[in-house]
Amino acid sequence: MTADVPTYLDGNAAAGALREIFAVDLTAAIGECVGCGRVGVFAEARLYVDAPGLVARCQSCDHVLLRVVTTPTDTYLDLRGLTYLRLPTSP
Repeated sequence: MTADVPTYLDGNAAAGALREIFAVDLTAAIGECVGCGRVGVFAEARLYVDAPGLVARCQSCDHVLLRVVTTPTDTYLDLRGLTYLRLPTSP
């Protein structure tokens, strides 16, 4: 192997896997809050819709878990309030 050969792919290589992940009901996913470490089903989060989008907060510590804002041309998804979001795989 030479030093000129990249050992990675660009983000386009994830298209198929991401399409499969986001084609499921995310409310059944298990997530962990960055703020307090609570682990629970995303459906248990407190959802606020009076902002310019959706804001989901932890039911224990009120930390922002997720934000979704849709504009006429784009959708912004911010998950930095979750340590992870675990989705079951199909059998």
